[in-house]
Amino acid sequence: MKKITIIGAGIGGLTTAIALNQKGFEVEIFESAAEFKKAGSGINLATNAMQVYKRLGIYNEIIKNSNVTNSMNARTKSLKFLTSINLKPFEKEFEVKTVAIHRATLHKILVQNIGDTKIYLNKKIKSLKQSSGKVDIFFEDGTTHTAEIVIGSDGIHSAVRKSIFNKTKLRDAKQICWRGISNAKINEKHKGELNELWSKGKRFGFVHISMNQIYWFALINRKKSINKDINLQELFSDYHPTINTIIDETPKEQILCNEIWDLKPIDKWYHKNICLVGDSAHATTPNMGQGAVQAIESALALSICIKDESSIEKAFNKYQKIRKEKANHVTETSWRIGKIAQLDNIIIIVLRNFMMKVLPTKITENQNRKLYKLNF
Repeated sequence: MKKITIIGAGIGGLTTAIALNQKGFEVEIFESAAEFKKAGSGINLATNAMQVYKRLGIYNEIIKNSNVTNSMNARTKSLKFLTSINLKPFEKEFEVKTVAIHRATLHKILVQNIGDTKIYLNKKIKSLKQSSGKVDIFFEDGTTHTAEIVIGSDGIHSAVRKSIFNKTKLRDAKQICWRGISNAKINEKHKGELNELWSKGKRFGFVHISMNQIYWFALINRKKSINKDINLQELFSDYHPTINTIIDETPKEQILCNEIWDLKPIDKWYHKNICLVGDSAHATTPNMGQGAVQAIESALALSICIKDESSIEKAFNKYQKIRKEKANHVTETSWRIGKIAQLDNIIIIVLRNFMMKVLPTKITENQNRKLYKLNF
């Protein structure tokens, strides 16, 4: 098999590199960033992601550097339960734990497990061109590189995707999201919980990523008048005091702020010897905690297909058949959840909260079981 070139050294790209390297392929990675920064963000690795990392042999290392999540809860702004999902039955069924971890810590673990794969930093793509079974890659620094097989893992604004498909569409969720890592000391009962507090047009989520650190995120509906530098303590002053404690104990310079977008599901993920993985193929809103998780699933599935199939196009086609339905389901479901969570009509909110409280646990369990099960 020819050398495989991955564009993007994020979680999806690195996981793909590990999986391919373990299967004996020669891999190289080109990354646009000049250096890897320790961003103030965490990530929840759900059961499906941890199954992948167990198969790749880095499960125990991740467990040692993360915090186990035992339940996922939707609550009111006063921390009263709306609904709760107990993750322990899934832990027993799939034989892996769900964890939350600092994104930079996970990234470091992945980099340490890529074997002899070389990473070339500060290589931002200007354009790509397919010809004669090769891919010519042109970088903004003026250099070029010729590759035989290209895996695009360069995010929602993927230059690789734009080089092979020109009619894809990004969707604006009209929401703003803040994220941070807090050193707050809060009630011990929250140590194993991932909590989201829902109210009128806004919500706040938090989960421990270690014994002493809490990853949190806050979302509001974006109006034209909203300033991204808004005072978050004031914005969530009507929430349970725990929330302001978490915000207060977060270094302000490390708080990230982004608008929320996704990629409208696309019909095809590959063209000839170029294929997409992760957000390049199926970027989703963060409402299910499945964005990076779906990239992790795609990474392993793609590596298996490349190993098993006789040609690269057959491999890409099989990979798409295995992954596209589930990834697109996550994208569309997450989009709907985002709208439901951010409702600003009080009457509809009361109805929503009532429905969440009375929804049979079996239904949510079955939905999550389907999400966590791997089909490869």
